[in-house]
Amino acid sequence: MKITYRKSAIGYSRDQKATIRSLGLRRLNSVVIHDDTPTIRGMVFKVRHLVSVEEIADDTSPDAETGADLERDGGNRS
Repeated sequence: MKITYRKSAIGYSRDQKATIRSLGLRRLNSVVIHDDTPTIRGMVFKVRHLVSVEEIADDTSPDAETGADLERDGGNRS
């Protein structure tokens, strides 16, 4: 699942801010990819008013979304 941080947590409880951080969201409009697990769903439910969620295809890995595989080999593709 693709989770996007849409609304600031300023003015919300400390535990909601901690949940945003635990999801890996640092700045507004930042995006993270997580597996669809009950734990992640519970965290998203807790801050559903601050984030938006999109389902992504199962064959899409987090590396493909972030380009991390390009960084590992220096960005050289042959």
